[in-house]
Amino acid sequence: MDIRVFRNAELLAHVEGLHSVYVDAFCAPPWDEDEEKAVEFVRRLRENVRRPGFTAVTAVEDGEMVGFATAWTTLAPFPDDRCYPQAAAGLGTERTLDWLVDAREIDELAVRPAAAGTGLAARLLEAVTADAPAGRAWLLTSVQSGRAVSFYRRQGWAQATHPSPDGKGIVVFLGPRHPARTLVALPL
Repeated sequence: MDIRVFRNAELLAHVEGLHSVYVDAFCAPPWDEDEEKAVEFVRRLRENVRRPGFTAVTAVEDGEMVGFATAWTTLAPFPDDRCYPQAAAGLGTERTLDWLVDAREIDELAVRPAAAGTGLAARLLEAVTADAPAGRAWLLTSVQSGRAVSFYRRQGWAQATHPSPDGKGIVVFLGPRHPARTLVALPL
């Protein structure tokens, strides 16, 4: 398996493979996204490669992309689009600024279903966060996927927010080397 790190727009030469993996990973249960979301991911990627601290990791086996991860540095002011307001509400203003701003934000982590359970996702996650500033890495995920939440916990990530247990909402995870991970509140 060839694991490769990208820091700039060179990643865009691989958008077909990225799109294909995204569709395989997220257009099925539990995510049930549609093709439009996959197209939106590629559109956002064209902008995201220019973000400060942009880092991407791809995994290719036998000439086919089988997984990827993308990340960048979260800058101030803290974003107010997508799921960011839920994250800020769960952490509060002070913790959001202290814990998430100037840290490596993992945007997407995806592997083809055939690669699930092989350790590939863990390898991609480690590679995309290996040089996070002062170990400060974080991500958002939906509670609709218990597998994703369990996966991040097994990788040593600390769940920093705890939405209502109704099966909806997002959670913030802090990476295993994030200095604030020991400060997170445990669920009730």
